[in-house]
Amino acid sequence: MIELSTLDYTLIIIFFSITLFIGVWVSKKSGKNSGEFFLSGRNMPWWLLGLSMVATTFSTDTPNLVTDIVRTNGVSGNWVWWAFLITGMLTVFVYAKLWRKSNVKTDLEFYELRYGGKPASFLRKFRAVYLGVIFNVITMSAVTLAAIKIGGIMLGLEPWQTVVSAGLITVVFSALGGFKGVVYTDFVLFFVAMGGAIGAAYYLVNLPEVGGISELLTNENVTDKLSILPDFSDTEALITLLIIPLAVQWWSSWYPGAEPGGGGYIAQRMLAAKDENHAIGATFFFNIMHYALRPWPWILVALASLVVFPDLASISEAFPNISEDKLGHDLAYSAMLTKLPSGLLGLVLASLIAAYMSTISTQLNWGSSYIVFDFYKQQINPKASEKRLVAVGRISTVVLMVLSAGLALLMQNAMEVFEMLLLFGAGTGLIFILRWFWWRINAWTEISAMFASGILSVSLKVTSLGDYLFAAETGVFPEWFEIPFVVIVTTVIWLIATFVTKPESKEVLNSFYRKIQPGGPGWAKVVEEAKADNVDIKESSESWSVPSGILAMLLAIALVYSCMFATGYYIYGEYNYAISLTGLAIVSGYFLIKTWKKIKVNIL
Repeated sequence: MIELSTLDYTLIIIFFSITLFIGVWVSKKSGKNSGEFFLSGRNMPWWLLGLSMVATTFSTDTPNLVTDIVRTNGVSGNWVWWAFLITGMLTVFVYAKLWRKSNVKTDLEFYELRYGGKPASFLRKFRAVYLGVIFNVITMSAVTLAAIKIGGIMLGLEPWQTVVSAGLITVVFSALGGFKGVVYTDFVLFFVAMGGAIGAAYYLVNLPEVGGISELLTNENVTDKLSILPDFSDTEALITLLIIPLAVQWWSSWYPGAEPGGGGYIAQRMLAAKDENHAIGATFFFNIMHYALRPWPWILVALASLVVFPDLASISEAFPNISEDKLGHDLAYSAMLTKLPSGLLGLVLASLIAAYMSTISTQLNWGSSYIVFDFYKQQINPKASEKRLVAVGRISTVVLMVLSAGLALLMQNAMEVFEMLLLFGAGTGLIFILRWFWWRINAWTEISAMFASGILSVSLKVTSLGDYLFAAETGVFPEWFEIPFVVIVTTVIWLIATFVTKPESKEVLNSFYRKIQPGGPGWAKVVEEAKADNVDIKESSESWSVPSGILAMLLAIALVYSCMFATGYYIYGEYNYAISLTGLAIVSGYFLIKTWKKIKVNIL
């Protein structure tokens, strides 16, 4: 436990005051109607939405997760989430404009735009509960678990004390300010969180017991953790840490903030953008900031923690008040922060509170939007007034917070939650990519995939089937095959379901094509049949923009990875690699600009 100085308390109080002021200030306008409460009138600029996405994904559990990964698998272990950059850039250059063009209020409303009949209605309502409540509560509980560990390590708080104090302020702010309050506050939260992360990394790397960057990089506890790529001679590590994420995971798994084809709170921000160009600009800005700017401060603290707290026993000895069920490598980040001086400590605590509030408030508003638009209005009260919809949104915000706080008290480890969420959505991602561009996908495709993936994941995690198939010593398959196994089985099931069920009606397909204009060979049959029926659904003779979008995606991936890894090699002092990657970033950026102009995207 640490003692906060007057300066620390002052910084934290100032931060809380600004946050609550923004919530109260925008509450009147946010409560005017449901469009304002959940989408802020669809008039948000790209830079503000992009910063909001970055602030949301900061989260209190993210530095804990990165620390757990680095201490367990080294820096290269981060490929488990670095691979999602591919998903992000695909969303930027292919799907962002499609989402904004759809003009839906939530991404679940898409189901009744793309599909028809009772299956579409069921899918929309079920996913509202499945994602808005169950999946969302699990995600928020992981974030709250991180807050519990930070509160226990740094302030000596009991888990319930952290949950009540952090959750109460956040839920009040979220219920008052709605989406506009979330986005405006995220602007402040981003700079506080980024400043705290960088300041903490600089100070902790230069602790006397760490000895600065050069001593850190040569420490015997750290040297085998530094590689950005896994050891190519270790086949299992190579497959688990690099090949599976890059070859399978990024397109096959639905994960909050990295949904294939866009979705969740990322889609919510695209839908709130002024127009298609602002939606593209917001998601591009987010991916650059998320991957190229942020990882290294967390990684450096994780590496430094290996010097100060080399194992779990050393963490337990230093913090005996932490119960055994909450002890894990993810605690090392919070443990390192206890060594910060007055002032910087207050800033970092404010940044962690900022990260928590940003993520939770976003999840609450997003989940509540599903409950209001996709369940309550569809299933219970189709004629509900705007005032009633806002009231239901505020009530559901409180209920979601209570449920997630209760689950957080039962959880133990951030990495376990991350792996569970990845597995739970495995096999569904390809559908979210293809459904815009292949007419044959129908509502039964998604229903079968959702149930297959969920049932398989639960079976592997909570029954002996998982041990039988994937146990380290005795399993039928190697451990790394768990996600591919779920992906393969789920994909086979949804493909069979697609072809044994009827396609969507011509009316539904024509209406979707007329509104979205997706183009491409996957809709050629629909366009030809509509033309034969003297129905005009194709508005433009322009060439299909997806090939250019994919080229822009590849160039953007090269740009961001080059920037991120060049930064790492500059830190490591390996300047030949760093300069080469800097050159690659410049070349990639140049060709990206030329390609971007070809697909007529201009966010300025």
